[in-house]
Amino acid sequence: MSKVVVIGVKGETGLWLADLEQGTVVPLKEELSGALASAAELRKDGATVVKGIDFALAASSATVIFSGVYE
Repeated sequence: MSKVVVIGVKGETGLWLADLEQGTVVPLKEELSGALASAAELRKDGATVVKGIDFALAASSATVIFSGVYE
């Protein structure tokens, strides 16, 4: 199982690093290289890149998620 996830939110240029074990989410500030850099470039052109994720949902707030909208 993955212990970290790199997240890009539509409308934001930066990427985020979520550490699932530590329960933290921080901006990804390191220089990208390899496949991650390639994926980030595709994202700039509007592509959606998913690897190793079987569920994801973007919402305007946690309140929206728990309000029954997605039931």
